Parts: sequence; C-alpha cells; structure tokens
Amino acid sequence: MTTTNDSEWGDKVKRNTLNLGIWTGAWLITMAVASFGPKFIWDGNATISLIAILINTGVGIGMIGANMRHVNGLDDLQKKITLEAMAISLGVAVVGGLSYSVLDITNVIRTNAEISHLVFLIGITHMIALFVGKLRYK
Repeated sequence: MTTTNDSEWGDKVKRNTLNLGIWTGAWLITMAVASFGPKFIWDGNATISLIAILINTGVGIGMIGANMRHVNGLDDLQKKITLEAMAISLGVAVVGGLSYSVLDITNVIRTNAEISHLVFLIGITHMIALFVGKLRYK
C-alpha cells in the first residue's frame, strides 16, 4: 500500500529525473553548437566561439547541480547503486584515460588519443555498472 509520503517521494524522484534529462539535453545541444558552430555557422569567429563555450560551461554546471539533486533525492539503495557506478566510472576515467594518453604519447598506438573515446568508455562503464548494481541488489 502506498502512502502519501511514498507518492510524494516518487513524484520528487520523477521531477528530479526529468530535470536532469532537460539539463543533460541542454548541455548536449550547447556542446554541439560550441563544437560545430565555428565550422558551420559563424566561420571560426573566436569571440562567438568563446561565448558558445562559456554558455556550454554554464549549462554544464547546471547539469552537475541537477545530477546532485537527482542523486540526493534517491532512496538509500538507489543512491548506493548510483554512487558505486559513479566510483567505477571515475576510476575507469582516470586510469583508462591516463593509460590511453600514455599510449598516444609513447606512440604505441598510431592514432591520437581523442577525448570522445574516453567519454564513450565512461558512459558505457557507467551504464554497465548501474545495470550490474541493480541486478546485484535486486
């Protein structure tokens, strides 16, 4: 049986999740504008590029805040699973990213180490860690 408090808590989690999704979408859009705008929209104008990057950074800070509100609004088990997934993702980012960079610096790999590869690795790691955590505590 659901109580009013459970319903209010569920509504708060939904609102926080939606808010995080909106901030993440806005950040993604501003990242795309900052990345592709100089080539396709404003022909490399450094001032406009700087403004776009600053806007992207500001929206990114808002996304971080939304992520914090989302995590703080979770119940204890969801919070534990999420924080463990974040810890694994951070570890993979630091260890994997630095190893990848050293592979590039020492010319062990023929391509340049690209940040997009690391972001992809972090995202996949985080999703897998969340999935495994939910299975583990089910």
